[in-house]
Amino acid sequence: MILLKNCYYILSGQEQNPSYGWDILVQDNKIEEIAPDISPPLFDKSRDRIIDASNLVVVPGFINTHHHFYQTLTRNIPEVQNAKLFNWLTHLYEIWKNIDADAVFYSSLVAMAELLKTGCTCSTDHHYLYPHSFSGDLMALQFEAAEKTGLRFSPCRGSMSLSKKDGGLPPDSVVQESEIILRDSRRVIEEFHDGGEFSMKRIILAPCSPFSVTEKLMRSTAELAREYGVLLHTHLAETQDETDYCLKAYGRRPLELMVDWDFTGSDVSYAHGIFFNDRELEILARTNTSIAHCPSSNMRLGSGIARVREMVDMGINVALAVDGSASNDTSDFLGEMRQALLLQRIRYGADGLKSNEVFRIATENGARLLNFPCLGRIETGRAADLALFNINKIEYAGSLSDPLAALIFAGINHQSEYTIVNGKIVVEKGFLTGIDEEKVLFEANRISARLLCR
Repeated sequence: MILLKNCYYILSGQEQNPSYGWDILVQDNKIEEIAPDISPPLFDKSRDRIIDASNLVVVPGFINTHHHFYQTLTRNIPEVQNAKLFNWLTHLYEIWKNIDADAVFYSSLVAMAELLKTGCTCSTDHHYLYPHSFSGDLMALQFEAAEKTGLRFSPCRGSMSLSKKDGGLPPDSVVQESEIILRDSRRVIEEFHDGGEFSMKRIILAPCSPFSVTEKLMRSTAELAREYGVLLHTHLAETQDETDYCLKAYGRRPLELMVDWDFTGSDVSYAHGIFFNDRELEILARTNTSIAHCPSSNMRLGSGIARVREMVDMGINVALAVDGSASNDTSDFLGEMRQALLLQRIRYGADGLKSNEVFRIATENGARLLNFPCLGRIETGRAADLALFNINKIEYAGSLSDPLAALIFAGINHQSEYTIVNGKIVVEKGFLTGIDEEKVLFEANRISARLLCR
């Protein structure tokens, strides 16, 4: 049991509940009650907690809809600090082709730790690199990291089948044959996927992009995903170079390919989605296909500004993502929310995106994209995934006329005071409860240095 007493502000999603001064009772993995002055039930000091939340803004746990955890080991590489996507990829592939089991495990711990410490409680990860030299079960390593940190995890079994010899970008040593990809995709679904309402483990199938897999693999992956009822994901319309490639190779724009390859629908999401024209936005709306918006990465690589304002107005489900840590260099989720708000205002003006819309994109829309109806709102009966931020700090002075918006507009530290996932406290007073942060830091830097030396 966890009882949050006298919450300074609650983003509850229930209009009948006042936002200020109420309590939240968590029993097991669910929100049991939201009310004023809740009396704690039978109290066991060894496992139950009562938290004074009088200085805490309580929001639904944020949901990250696109990432590349392994990239935490290759942040800020000087040679690609100023590179566009294709040049950035071709340089970094030569480093990434040497990742091993330790690299996957510790990079996952780093990314998960950053997400949890900035209020994110549920995340996917798009891992599409499978070096021929790799030994071990890559997906099992990531789920082990998720269990240690406490993150609710729905990763992608990614794939690449086109290497340099086929006209693609990656070296031959990191791509796989289609038969191997499909066989292992089936395996990880059967071994790890839990479709239950409050599941902590799910699988998504995710060919990397239309320029890194074959048409046959894209079609076969979609068929396999629908056979098992799991979601689909890919990068799409991220750069003009991608559009040019698809026009040259296939005679069609990227979204036209997805339509032809049966890769649209309410079970499909695309990362980025910058270069959609008006007709393509209508297709997204009509097919209920979702977009994982990655503002920091899009700025970092100079890719462009997604038409989020127009997408939202058209009813397209836009969720939020930090993207990989070599194109963002952080996994700061609350910081990503601020970037999303400000970037749309460059394109659409001072009211281009409002703070309440950003919170919806980061919570409810993310829950819809990852198909977790139990997440995204603070309501009785929903999963107890909560992020608690302390606004009794100097950087929030003068901003409390709107404490929720203050988390985006003000502040110099995006770390949560507490993060609760599935009814368990996984961040307390800003520190992870399930891992030794100093050990993870040491190992991650050691492995990163080894990769760069090779």
